[in-house]
This record gives sequence, structure tokens and C-alpha cells, in this order.
Amino acid sequence: MGDCEIPEVEGEEHLIAAVKHIVKALGSKKNLTDDARKILAQLGTQLSAMTTPSVNETKDVKISEIEDLLNTVEEKIMSWEEDQSMIWDSGPEEASEYLNAAGEAQKLTERLERMCLKKDDDEYNQLQRAHNVLQKAMERLEEEFRHMLVENRQPFELEHVSFRSSEEDVVDEASIISFGDESIEDSIPRDTVSRASEDYTIDLINPDVVPGLRCIAKLMISSNYDRECYQAYASARKDALDECLVILGMEKLSIEDVLRMEWNSLNSKIKQWVRTMKIFVRVYLASEKWLGEQIFGELGPVNLICFVEASKASMWQLLNFGEAISIGPHQPEKLSRILDMYEVLADLLPDIDALYSDEAGSSVRIECHDLLSRLGDTVRATFFEFKNAIASNASINPFAGGGIHHLTRYVMNYIKFLTDYSETLNLLLKDHDAEDPSSLSPDMSPTREEENKSRNSSSDISPMAHHFRSIASILQISLDNKSKLYREASLQHFFLMNNIHYMAEKVKGSELRHIFGDEWIRKQNWKFQQYAMNYERASWSSILSLLKEDGIHNPGSNSISKTLLKERLRSFYLAFEEIYKTQTAWVIPDFQLREDLRISTSLKVIQAYRTFVGRHSIHLYDKHIKYSADDLETYLLDFFEGSPKSLQNNSRR
Repeated sequence: MGDCEIPEVEGEEHLIAAVKHIVKALGSKKNLTDDARKILAQLGTQLSAMTTPSVNETKDVKISEIEDLLNTVEEKIMSWEEDQSMIWDSGPEEASEYLNAAGEAQKLTERLERMCLKKDDDEYNQLQRAHNVLQKAMERLEEEFRHMLVENRQPFELEHVSFRSSEEDVVDEASIISFGDESIEDSIPRDTVSRASEDYTIDLINPDVVPGLRCIAKLMISSNYDRECYQAYASARKDALDECLVILGMEKLSIEDVLRMEWNSLNSKIKQWVRTMKIFVRVYLASEKWLGEQIFGELGPVNLICFVEASKASMWQLLNFGEAISIGPHQPEKLSRILDMYEVLADLLPDIDALYSDEAGSSVRIECHDLLSRLGDTVRATFFEFKNAIASNASINPFAGGGIHHLTRYVMNYIKFLTDYSETLNLLLKDHDAEDPSSLSPDMSPTREEENKSRNSSSDISPMAHHFRSIASILQISLDNKSKLYREASLQHFFLMNNIHYMAEKVKGSELRHIFGDEWIRKQNWKFQQYAMNYERASWSSILSLLKEDGIHNPGSNSISKTLLKERLRSFYLAFEEIYKTQTAWVIPDFQLREDLRISTSLKVIQAYRTFVGRHSIHLYDKHIKYSADDLETYLLDFFEGSPKSLQNNSRR
């Protein structure tokens, strides 16, 4: 058949015709069973396939008849070549007529091709004409296809997307990014993005035009213009997906752009990325896949190919942003945001795997899994950088007032905030003990000892709990070093009391309690109580010794020396005034701790003062009593308010 010669098959044709006649006669019988009718139908189909088209058509259909059909089709197709309007805008009847004409052009072309015409045959010109008409029809259908996809887009309205997010109302934790930030808040609400949003699809184009698009696609693909159809679809839908990202607030940024961005801007971009990923994958891409299935669903793997080609660029844009974050500097302030990125991508991976199934979508699937792994590495690196930052946070000057250091607030609020990510952190920190900060100085060795004790006392401790306790130990060592900047031993103890108490209360009153455990809290309570006793001893021991009986008797007798008594009382007043002036400037932010320490101090000081003055009242005149016990008790209420005062002008004399 290389030279397309017509074979001699007349006898065979007569046989086939006779059998077809028998099948037709049998089929007209009314008493046939359904199975018999089914078998006859299948036999009829097979007999039709056995006829030789080239022979029958050359005999039954004259070239002149084909030419007449071709003239009619060509007239219809060419009539729209001069018309600038769109066929499908002219109504369903005109569109149907054009589709029928294009379909006839396809059939005529196939018929003429089966006739195996030679180039020197006169009929060969008809084949060329048929090809040209078909090509014109396909070009026009491609144009109509693209136009319908573009002009019938449905607006993507964010307010109709029921993803719960409080990011507009949330207090941004960016205020806690600096260890020296005095405006740090005790409570840092998490910028939440819904993790239980209901998946659903929306109509991305007007549903009324979907049947027309389906008919065009089917005809173009069956006419071997599948490539043109795919390209038109992918191009139109790619633009729509790009527009969706713009609506969602994601601008196109290179990796270099992201790496150069200031934190405040980057923080907002990451929040936007997290929200966009969820909406884009769960709503928009799901709807995009559904649209392709409506148009190409009957045409094999075409749907997935078109979907991947249309959406790949938009996914690369989103993944490139994630890549930039994963390779950026591991600054502690980024940790919660990177965790958000990790969690949303991990949550979306099953959806992405389903959307980009088979070989066509493998590149997107692989890149998403790789990015998740890189973000996990970045979370770990950033977490350990956070530990390093605590360990290396050095101070030159003592913290004014001996209150709660900014570092203490920062660290405890930070790890409290991280409890929202317990499951993820436990997963990512598992088997990564060896990555603890390497920059710890030799005086940090107690941290390791405490960690070992903790591990021995609780073998089933979670990875996050282990690392959080390690952070608390590192913080306490840093605070101990900072306390040494105070010259007064009493203020050293006072500072540590404040900060250890804050740590214990922060753990006790939050989810951290379940991570650190009650035993850890008891240890910290014992520690800050010890520091409180050490403060009292360092502050008041020497003053209270002035109210003891020792040293106020006359030499060689048991009688009281009035001169020594008055001198001892005067020294007490001077010392009390000095402490008052100093310690009213000190601060205890926690109300209950402040009250407890005032009461404890008052019990010791006022009782000793009352006893001393009462015992020696016969030797003292009213003018020698500068302050009554009630006065001193009232003055003690001014302590630890952070506002220095003086008693120099409050004398009763």
C-alpha cells in the first residue's frame, strides 16, 4: 500500500453486504432477547469497520459530491474570516452551525486522505482545499476558545472565602524581636490562620460557556490541533492565576528582593504568604482542576497536563518565596513565622500531591516536599540560634531598679508563644540534641548538669520540653552573670529573686506548666525564696544589729549608757533613711511578691524596733524618737515602687 493502490476486494464486499443484510433482518424481530440484540449490534459495528472506506467512498461518493460539500463548508468557515465579532457572542445557533461546519471540514479531510490521492491527481486539489479550510476553522476556534476563557472569568472575591484569620486584629509579636525592647508585652497572641477550613470549589468562569468550551476542545483535539488547544487554555488560565495572586496580595519578588527586605516588611509578607497558600491551594487550584475536568474530562490525561501548565508559574512564585526564607539569616524573630510556613505547607502537601498527581505534576510535588524539608532545617537552625542569642546576650551596665530584665521577659514570652507549635517542634527537634548552642562559655557548664538531671528524672520527656528547660537554664546563668554587675549584694539577690519569680509564674500560669512540670516550678519557687531571704539578710542584718542589746551598757556594769543608746538609735534612723532612699527606687513589678516582701521585712524590722524602743522607753525622751513604729511601717509601704524618695525632710523633730 506504499503507492496507495486500490486493492481488488469486490467478492469480499458482496459477502460483507450479505451478512449485514442478515443482521438487519434479524434485528427487526420483536421477540429477540436483550443479549441477542446486543450481540447483533456488536456484529453490525464490526462489519461496518470491515468495509474498506477507500473503495466504498470512491465508488459511492463521487468527487463532485465531496466538492459540493466542501464548497458549503468553506463558505460557512470563510464567512467569519472577515467578521471581527466573536461567533459565540452571536448566540448558540450560530455557534452550533460553525461547529458543525468545522466538524464537516474535519470529516471531509479524513475522507480525502483515506482515498490515497496522488499529487498529480486532479482530486488532490480538493484535499489541499479541505486542509486549508480545516486550518482556518481551527485557528478561529482557538481564538474563540481563548476569548471565551478570558471574557467569562468570574471575579474572585476574598470576602466569599470563609477562611478564619485574625491576622488583621492580632497584636503583632514583632514588638518582641529585640532583647532590649522595653515595650515587650507579657502576652503575645498568635497570628492565627485557620487549620480547619472547609475545602470547596468555586466557578472560575461562567458555567454557561463550559459546554461550548468542551465542544471546541473536543473538536480541536480530534482534529490533531491538541497542542494549539492546550496552549490557548494554559495561557488564558495562567493569566487568571497570576491575577488571583495579585488579589491575594502576593507580589512577584525575586529571592534577592526577599533577602534584602527589612523585617517589618518581611514579617507582613510571610503572613500574607501563609494565608495565600491556604486559599490558593485549597480553593483556587482545586477550582482550577475542577474547571479543567469539566472541559477536558472526556479526553484522557489532557486535563492534568493543562492544569499543570496553567498553574506551574504561580506555584513557582509561591515556592520561590519560601525558598528565599529558608536560605535567609536565622534570626530568632523569624522563628514563629517560619513555623507558620512549615505548618501550612505540611498541612497542604496531601492536597498538592492530589492536585499534581502522575508524571505531569511531579516537578511541583517534588519541589513542595523539598521546600518543606528545607523549612524544617531552617526552623531547627533558627531555634538553636535563639538559644545562642540568649547565651551570648551580655550587659555592660546593671539593670536599673533590679526589676525583671528585658531578656527574661523576651525569652519567657517567646517560649510561651512557641507552645502553639508543640507538635511541630517535637517533630523537628527530635534526635537533635547535639545541635545545642556550641558557643556556650565554660561557666555555662551547670546548664548541661541540670539537663542531665532532668533527663535522668524523666526519661520520657518530650524533645521540646528538653530544649525549653535547657533555654531556662541558659537564661538563669545569663541572669546570674548580669546580677554580678550590681555592687550591692542585696541588689544582686533582689534582681535574681524578681527574675526567677517571673519565670516560675510565667510557667505556672500558662501551657508551659505541662512542658516544664510541677517539679521544675517547685525548684524555682525554692530558688526565688532563697534569693528573697538573702536579700533581707544583706539589706537588714547590719541595721537590725543596731537594735540588739549588745554594746549599749556602761563599761563594767549592767546599766544602760544613755549616750550609747541615743547613738545607736540615731545610727538606726540614718541607716533606715539611707535604705529608704535606695530601695524605694528598686522595683518589684509583681504585686503579690511586692506585698509579701514588704510584710516579711516589716515583721522583722518593726518588731525589732518596737521591742528596742519599748524596752528602753524610760531612758529615752520623746525628742529622741524620730519615727514611731507606725511611721516606719508606713514608710516600708513605699519600698519597691521604682520611685526614689527621701526621709530627710520627714523628721518629727
